[in-house]
Amino acid sequence: MSTLFIYMIKVALYMIAFYLVYSIMLSRDTSYSRNRAYILLSLLSAIIFPLITLQTIKPLNFHFFGKFLSEVFITASASGTKSLNLGLYNITLHRTIYSIYIIGVTIFIIKLLIDFFNLLLLILRYRDEGSHIIRFHGFNTSGFSAMGYIFINAKLSEKEAHEIIRHEQNHLKQNHFVDIIFIELIKAFQWFNPVVYLFNRSLRAIHEYQADQECLSSGVPIVSYQSLLLNQVFKSGAFNLTNSFSNPSLIKKRMVMMTKKRTSSLASVKILVVVPVVGIVFLAVSAFKEIPNSYLKKLIPEISALKSTSESTSELMPSPPFSESNENKQVAKEELTKGPGYEPYVVVEEMPMFPGGDTALLQFIAGNTKYPETAKENNIQGKVIIRFCVKPDGGVSLASVLKGVSPDLDAEALRVVNSLPAFNPGRQGGKAVPVWYMVPIAFTLK
Repeated sequence: MSTLFIYMIKVALYMIAFYLVYSIMLSRDTSYSRNRAYILLSLLSAIIFPLITLQTIKPLNFHFFGKFLSEVFITASASGTKSLNLGLYNITLHRTIYSIYIIGVTIFIIKLLIDFFNLLLLILRYRDEGSHIIRFHGFNTSGFSAMGYIFINAKLSEKEAHEIIRHEQNHLKQNHFVDIIFIELIKAFQWFNPVVYLFNRSLRAIHEYQADQECLSSGVPIVSYQSLLLNQVFKSGAFNLTNSFSNPSLIKKRMVMMTKKRTSSLASVKILVVVPVVGIVFLAVSAFKEIPNSYLKKLIPEISALKSTSESTSELMPSPPFSESNENKQVAKEELTKGPGYEPYVVVEEMPMFPGGDTALLQFIAGNTKYPETAKENNIQGKVIIRFCVKPDGGVSLASVLKGVSPDLDAEALRVVNSLPAFNPGRQGGKAVPVWYMVPIAFTLK
């Protein structure tokens, strides 16, 4: 799975943890400024924390892993050998998911830009010089604020317009529009995550609570203010980018919060519960760099067993009698490791690239592997795991069998890997470096 998917999943997990704390511990408090700061910092932290990794345990010796390719299936029947690369299905599935994600992001970004464009048109059409009040016609909303302007429905009475303008001035004073832009951008990139919509709803509610509190604190009678809200209850907001006075889904909550007893300052201590919750999530995902597929999960114990038989973490796996000779392998290793910094890498800044990508690489292996006749005659089948190194010049070297089945199958798998065309080499710090690869080739009979 790509780095982007892993990152987005981590962001979603952090958001879930942060929102649970907010929903359970903070959402019913009247400490609006604290709650607003909590939501904004939670969203920001959810973006930043996945970029941090923490090594919690000593890792496996990844010299025995490297980049793990999808499994290649080679099947044989009475009519001959047939290559089947089921890994291509996974690649196609990932590309499909990625395409759907990008389409979703594009739709949300376009919708955001359309809202901006419509607001700009509204400003240019109805703006009066020297005034930040814009009276509009044609929208089913009493009023809203955005981009430093207050938009008021021209059909409202002077008294209603005055009270709504006072309310919307509080939104401008608190810079709520900046919050909305921030969360709308996050929503665009996390559109698949239901928690981001809950955060969006909660943040907009806090904006309204803050504006209502300022109005009531300035001397507006609570009864008349609530009556004004009820008069606008059936009207809805015009744009996602605005704070709408008459958002019907928040009317009831706003009226309840107006009459609620103020939360004690000591209640803010509850926010400390976020520390252990986020700590657990941080430990769970920060050291998680890659989501292995189901096959890799099954393979790790097998490779770990092979690892335990090696002499040291820096030595190569012993060559089986049917692979390249120890003498040739030692020569190859000496050639590879000439000079400093040429110990093969597992992951580098710029991974090697096979001409045409991983799909073409898997197709080459699948299309050029032949099921040995002797193995078919003796009904031999199984999974061969080959490790090889992509050298700084892009060539393939040090191919060896990590998990073998039989001399014939192992030799065929080695032959195909050794025949791979040159890669575009991997690079670390702008310098070409050797990188380990692994590929499982499964031979099956029908």
